[in-house]
Amino acid sequence: MNGLVHKRDIVRERVANAGALLVLMLIGGLALIGPSGVLAWGEQASRLDEHEVRIVELQKQRAILQNRVALLHPDNVDPDYASELVRGNLNVAHPDEFVVELETLD
Repeated sequence: MNGLVHKRDIVRERVANAGALLVLMLIGGLALIGPSGVLAWGEQASRLDEHEVRIVELQKQRAILQNRVALLHPDNVDPDYASELVRGNLNVAHPDEFVVELETLD
C-alpha cells in the first residue's frame, strides 16, 4: 500500500507540474501576443501619434472658440462680430448690401 500511495503522489505531482507549466506558458503567450503585449506596442504607438494629431486639431478649434467667446463677453461685445452673427443667423441684410461668403481659416 505504501508503494501505491507513493505512485499516486508522483502522478499527482506530475499533473500539478504540468498544470503549472501550462499556466506559465499561457501567461508568457499573453505577454507576447496579448492586447497589451510586446507585439501590440507598435499599434499602440501609432494610435498614440494619431491621438496627438487629433489633440492638436482640437486645441486649435478650442482657441478659435475661446476667441469668439471673448468677443461676445457681455461687458464688451465686439460690434462687428455681433453684427456678423445676427446677419448670419437671422439672414438679415439691407436691400443694397451684397453678401460675400468667405471660407473660414480653421
